[in-house]
Amino acid sequence: MSTWIKTKRKEAGFSQSFVAESLGVSRPTYTNLENGKSKLTEEQKSTLAQLFYMSKEKVEKFSKATVEKKEDTGEFIREIPKENVEKFREVLLYILGKVGSRPNIGQTALYKLLYFIDFDYYEKFGEYLIGATYIKNTYGPTPISFKKIVREMEQKGQLVEVKSKYFNHDQTKYVPVKEANVEVLTGRELKYIDDELEKLAHLTAKELSERSHIDTPWLVAEERQVLNYRHVFYRPEETSVGEYEPL
Repeated sequence: MSTWIKTKRKEAGFSQSFVAESLGVSRPTYTNLENGKSKLTEEQKSTLAQLFYMSKEKVEKFSKATVEKKEDTGEFIREIPKENVEKFREVLLYILGKVGSRPNIGQTALYKLLYFIDFDYYEKFGEYLIGATYIKNTYGPTPISFKKIVREMEQKGQLVEVKSKYFNHDQTKYVPVKEANVEVLTGRELKYIDDELEKLAHLTAKELSERSHIDTPWLVAEERQVLNYRHVFYRPEETSVGEYEPL
């Protein structure tokens, strides 16, 4: 089971031998650290922070976010969020009400907006907003329950699917028939969604996909694998929304 250390090492282009030497340990000892079989000392955390140009605080977050070990069986487990379907529906309606009429906001762009709203919120606050499950697809993260939820919303008369064209490409758009019930969202959640839309909703589906392709949760996942929320704690600066102390 690899950890964030392996990801950062590969991003930096370092060999295992180089990092092991920098930490003053043997390669087998380093391999245990990289595979999560041994814990980092405070001195090793400081060294890795300098090596990977990270803050010590961020190293601490990464270390805590590493897949935890089950005490009874010794197996590694990963936290899987429980998707809040009610919030999924209302956040989707809220997004559509705010930016859905823009020509660039089709199904693919919606996938990426939902992804960034979900994963950015988790990095910022350490809590799930929707908690949807996303898988790695060629064009970026895809919420696996999207089509099922949309189909149910269509049947209830909450939105309508529309086929259109965007720069000569086929596009699927969704028109909200009812307003979002914002009572299921907190003030902080609504403000955060507004901030995310202000930052991202002007981008095309291609630009949003390219942005997701440099994001660590997508980068480290295998094709069609579920993206791990905890990987947001070692994102690159281009996508990170966390507030970390500089070195």
